[in-house]
Amino acid sequence: MKPSSITTRKKTFSYNEVLDRTIRYFDGDELAATTWINKYAVKDIEGNYYEVSPDDMHMRMASEFARIEKKYQKDGKKSSHLSPYGKQRELLDEQRIYELFKDFKYVIPQGSVMAALGNDQMIASLSNCVVVPPVFDSYGGIMYTDQQLAQLFKRRCGVGVDISGLRPQDAYVSNAAGTTTGAVSFMERFSNTTREVAQNGRRGALMLTIDIAHPDVEDFVMIKQDLSKVTGANISIRLSDEFMNAVDSDEEFQLRWPIDSPEPEYVKNVRARELWDTVIKCAHNTAEPGLIFWDRQHKYSTSSVYPGFENSSTNPCSEIAMQGGDSCRLIAINLYNFVDKPFCPEAKFDFDKFYRITYESQHLMDNLVDLELEAIERILTKVESDPEPLHIKQVEIDTWKLLYENGKNGRRTGLGFTALADMCAALGLKFDSDEALEIVEQVMSTKMTAEFDSSIDMAIERGPFKDFDPSIEDQSEFVQMMKEEFSDLYKRMMKYGRRNISISTVAPTGTLSMLAHTSSGIEPVFLLSYKRRRKVNGSDKSAKVSFVDDMGDAWEEFVVYHPKLKEWMDATGEKDKAKSPYHNATAPEINWLQRVQMQALVQKYVTHSISSTINLPSDVTVEKVGNIYIESWKRGLKGITVYRDGSRSGVLVSNDENEDSKDKEIDTQEKAYVPPKRPKKIEADVVRFQNEYEKWLAVVGLVDGMPYEIFTGKMEDSFNLPSFVNKGWVIKNKTDKGNSRYDFQFIDKDGYRITIEGLSRSFDKEYWNYAKLISGVLRHNMPIEDVVDLIIGLNLYDENINTWKNGVARALKKYILDGVEVSDKKCPNCEDPKGLVYEEGCLTCKSCGYSKCG
Repeated sequence: MKPSSITTRKKTFSYNEVLDRTIRYFDGDELAATTWINKYAVKDIEGNYYEVSPDDMHMRMASEFARIEKKYQKDGKKSSHLSPYGKQRELLDEQRIYELFKDFKYVIPQGSVMAALGNDQMIASLSNCVVVPPVFDSYGGIMYTDQQLAQLFKRRCGVGVDISGLRPQDAYVSNAAGTTTGAVSFMERFSNTTREVAQNGRRGALMLTIDIAHPDVEDFVMIKQDLSKVTGANISIRLSDEFMNAVDSDEEFQLRWPIDSPEPEYVKNVRARELWDTVIKCAHNTAEPGLIFWDRQHKYSTSSVYPGFENSSTNPCSEIAMQGGDSCRLIAINLYNFVDKPFCPEAKFDFDKFYRITYESQHLMDNLVDLELEAIERILTKVESDPEPLHIKQVEIDTWKLLYENGKNGRRTGLGFTALADMCAALGLKFDSDEALEIVEQVMSTKMTAEFDSSIDMAIERGPFKDFDPSIEDQSEFVQMMKEEFSDLYKRMMKYGRRNISISTVAPTGTLSMLAHTSSGIEPVFLLSYKRRRKVNGSDKSAKVSFVDDMGDAWEEFVVYHPKLKEWMDATGEKDKAKSPYHNATAPEINWLQRVQMQALVQKYVTHSISSTINLPSDVTVEKVGNIYIESWKRGLKGITVYRDGSRSGVLVSNDENEDSKDKEIDTQEKAYVPPKRPKKIEADVVRFQNEYEKWLAVVGLVDGMPYEIFTGKMEDSFNLPSFVNKGWVIKNKTDKGNSRYDFQFIDKDGYRITIEGLSRSFDKEYWNYAKLISGVLRHNMPIEDVVDLIIGLNLYDENINTWKNGVARALKKYILDGVEVSDKKCPNCEDPKGLVYEEGCLTCKSCGYSKCG
């Protein structure tokens, strides 16, 4: 069947028609079908669909790629300097490209390409990744970056930006405030923009980075320990070799700003290992911040060594580091389908086919640069024709022009892969085995050779990227590796150049892998089977209700098996998954050291970086997480993420029938809870209440967004805070005699930090002791609703103190999570025996809506 362009098709389809056809296309996989329909099918604003299945999408993309390929065809004569395959390759026409895309079999363009390429119903970028220039150190610079983010998010771009250039907290500024609130204080602004611009269920993606040498780095590290903070961004630290060596040697490290200045204005020496411990504890708690080994990102790059192309930040998933004002497009190769006779004893990897398709995929990547330049021209035409005054839209215009110039000059590409774990299993290899490492190295070596052969051949036929310079090339450690191990390829490149300044990456491919029914990217299979839960309308008689939760919501629960596990069952006739090559090779099970080694091996052959995660059980120690990161640095990784099970809430539930869940439960009576160590400085809320006729304040110190300690005192003397102060910080200090002292700090209306030393000075000793008792209960993890019940139940035989305790109870009620049931759940209005829950600090009936605030 010959592909045809979407632009010639006039017929439209209803949602139900598309759903029916697409479910058949995916062999009954409704999740894959609805994902494709919602994300990638071409439709107009009225909901009319122009594509009825992914086959139409593949035709649409093939037509566009073929148009660019044809543009570069000459008189049919081929240069004698081309690679052996380049000399004899056939024309890459529309039909051949379609066959590469068909059924997601060999070549899978990433999401922005599938959604927007050839789609005349959408004006969007084809780039998955953009890094904007570092934030300029002024309010105007901050606002400029904020507007850049908004304009890029609305065109489907994920964005990274570095904030290391912003001066540290309390530094002097030449405006009315006098001092700045620091780099970290602006993270929430950028995060909120990311969330605000999200449309049609697709939220923006943002990466915020800061250098480890920045004086505000500890505040940056700690900010997302409160999971309600900076929810629209990923955060990562740029770790230098200078810092990592200081950690390794347990030496001091200098925080400074400006970071790269020979004479910085702000300097502070810290113990490197103490700062490292803070970073690792946070990564252990919440999998953030991410860790990027920044010197490795630069030195082992083919692009960052070029002036004007020096890395400044990464895209949201960290697999592409680049300079501010550049972008990258992504395509993945499906490794599974290069295995002949998968899961059979005679299974083998077809290296010849893999080389040929990788070579052609790099051609497609370079064609995609041209297609993206066309997309930017359309965006600029649209913006310039908009009725907004020029001064309103100038930032948007300048941003796209900058991306256009850098895209044209560097022609950066990001050719990756997916299904590595399935490829290993199909060859009968355990993912973290030495045999798997050996075959993966052969695959990666072949991939790199094909990519560079293709890019060098295109330099001969189409011209090298603008600033190619052999003398600069030799500064790259990647190129030095080529010189030593791929000398013929190196010599040819140094003579003729290459088409693309940087070529390869390993990006996350979660959605693509769902559509292709494979494992994702470089990752092992997460679970062989799991229960997926989907909320349904319980009143719908056709709904399949598996259970109703405590809130009365109905859910359908169904078992999902990894698709290639089913293929193994079909190929072998086995049903016991313990006999499969996936057994003991899932993400939570594999040897983490071998996992690091796998990534180091792959990184050797990749010009950009790798997005990957090591999954560990919930009880893994902080020390082990730190060891993984140290080992990753020593083995030359550019970055990696460690995720401890339970550090964030998940959506997958294990479905292992052989698992004895009772054996895995923690006996809370035998295992004592150890409260988290109190940071020196924690956030705090200010709550005001009446105690008899007196006005009182409660300062509630927060760790991970939950109450950790409470201080109360009369609103008089040194403790009488202005009415606008609702938040601040509690700082634990030492007096000259070595005793602990708690200070309160807040920011006044002019931006100055005001510190009140010694919170206990205005406390009555009896109140102070009760507050210490309550704080002890809080930090030992008693549920807040139980703490409130405990306080209310106290009979202190003094009316004044009883009034005080009711005020404290009210202050803490606001932290009870929505939906938590109360001890006496009977609703006084409708008498539902289990109706009452806490909602926003109030008692609310989930049945009738009755509400009573304490």
